[in-house]
Amino acid sequence: MNALSRRTVLKSLAAAPAAGALIGMPRIARAAEFEFKYGNNLPLTHPLNVRAHEAAERIARETNGRVTIQIFPNNQLGGDTDMLSQVRNGGITFFTPSALVIATLVPVAAINAVGFAFADYGQVWSAMDGKLGAHVREAIGKVNLYAFEKMWDNGFRQMTSGSKPIESAADMNGLKIRVPVSPLSIAMFKALSAAPASLQFSEVYSSLQTRVVDAQENPLPIIQVAKLYEVQKHCALTNHIWDGFWFIANGRAWRGLPADLQKIVAAAINDAGMQQREDIKALNQSVQADLAAKGLAFNQPAPDSFRAKLRESGFYSEWKGRFGEDAWALLEGAVGKLA
Repeated sequence: MNALSRRTVLKSLAAAPAAGALIGMPRIARAAEFEFKYGNNLPLTHPLNVRAHEAAERIARETNGRVTIQIFPNNQLGGDTDMLSQVRNGGITFFTPSALVIATLVPVAAINAVGFAFADYGQVWSAMDGKLGAHVREAIGKVNLYAFEKMWDNGFRQMTSGSKPIESAADMNGLKIRVPVSPLSIAMFKALSAAPASLQFSEVYSSLQTRVVDAQENPLPIIQVAKLYEVQKHCALTNHIWDGFWFIANGRAWRGLPADLQKIVAAAINDAGMQQREDIKALNQSVQADLAAKGLAFNQPAPDSFRAKLRESGFYSEWKGRFGEDAWALLEGAVGKLA
């Protein structure tokens, strides 16, 4: 959708919400008691939106139309920073920021993105569904946001590049790479001697196309749905960061929802998150072959040189201090000794 047509759609939605984007929802004869907006940065085809639509349908059905959720995908309401601000001030009710994005507001939320921390998904879910996740949710609650119990999967992140493959930490030297607007990501890539640039996700494709940056890093499904293979040649399967989406709500709006409706909404969103995790697992099994068929060349560098570089640079020690002893102990309790 081009900018003009997107503005036209949004204008029409604002002018006539009754005929608007209650995506995938049954028609309800009367106005909903609670009408909520949910914004995210991903295309409709991504499993996050597929499952969110199902959750919205379930919520409308199980609340007998008392709660409706209007979904705005694909950065329709702005970039990540914009939507984080909107969910805080009540302009929208729900948002699914990456942990790296919400960490700009709640620093400890970035702890799941410590470089090369998790060996596999078993360690990820043990930590994030357990004590570490509860620790982060408590911190999110202190900034007047409500985080639902189950994180949604954004996958292990991989690095793509345009000019040459990334085969070891040595190939990071001076590499202009787009990273999320995240102090942790910036610090990690600086520790690897790269030249990180923080850009909104909506700017990634054009920045790669125009060579503002030479590389980027994202999970494979996002590389696929955002068509980044059109502007990149190589993909290194580094698994350097695991990232997930916190499904968050404006705290005042959430507290204003009666307890019976909170229970329905939370159950639908958490169940949808668990299904989305399985979707991403299945998607990852097929997406690499699809990307390779589209011309993206894959390699799988050993993590040893990257971890050694991070230790030598003091990255792990620094972030242990910044996250605090308690949070770091919860992380190492799930993954083993890092620093």
